[in-house]
Amino acid sequence: MTKDTEDTMSDTLSNQELLTSMTQAAHALGDMIRTQPRPRGFRTRRELLAAFQAMDAPQQRWLRDRLSALQPEAVWADEMDGELPRTGYVWLSDPMDGAVQFMHGHTHWCVNLTLAKDLVPLATVLYHPALNETYAALRGHGATLNGQPLAPSDKTELSAAYVITSQSAHVAKFPRDVELAGRSLSAVLGAGAAVRNLGATAWQVADVGGGRIDAFWLYGVDDVNLLGATLIAQEAGARVTDVAGQPWRAGAPSIVVAAPSLHAQLLAVLPRG
Repeated sequence: MTKDTEDTMSDTLSNQELLTSMTQAAHALGDMIRTQPRPRGFRTRRELLAAFQAMDAPQQRWLRDRLSALQPEAVWADEMDGELPRTGYVWLSDPMDGAVQFMHGHTHWCVNLTLAKDLVPLATVLYHPALNETYAALRGHGATLNGQPLAPSDKTELSAAYVITSQSAHVAKFPRDVELAGRSLSAVLGAGAAVRNLGATAWQVADVGGGRIDAFWLYGVDDVNLLGATLIAQEAGARVTDVAGQPWRAGAPSIVVAAPSLHAQLLAVLPRG
């Protein structure tokens, strides 16, 4: 255990107890959600958001009831909150990262659960019920998929890369992010082997750490989904920066996650604004 990890975790339960409790909670909630019928009959944006809130609110309450005692000082934030607290412990939870996919009958969603302190992720668990797979990471202790260590892709050419992009839930409110997303898509379509979006943002970032995806980029702020996922990617050995090549931090207006040998190549084709 590193000294930094000891310092940040010393006033809570042990690392392994924390990760075990988080994993159990993510599995229990994910399996409950998987058995629920998906909502139907939403024809307008207002109806879509109402259907989402009807699912999300009880799921968030369930997580709070289950996990709050693990770190009583921590506040809770969810995907639809505004700016996160800059100091202290915070639980970041998205019971259905990829809720739109779930609501439309697709399986590309996961439970996303992270404990952070001072906006630095300490522990994270992602559970994909349809795949029965779990990504987990502790700061300074590496990252795993179903208990096995991870490593990013060893590809050396962006022209052979499988690249993913996504958008934050609020991207429509930020025209500049929309413009940059469009310009970047045009650029990467001509540089990589394939560009896709597979749904759950956090799972796709974790997949870069696991070598299933070669690189990922996004314009905009999406801290709830990204903080834990970047911990997994970094602990696995992937590079995580903004589009200017600076270390990514909560609140950054862009993110690039890539295998080390591809990172600079992707940065070279992405617009910086």
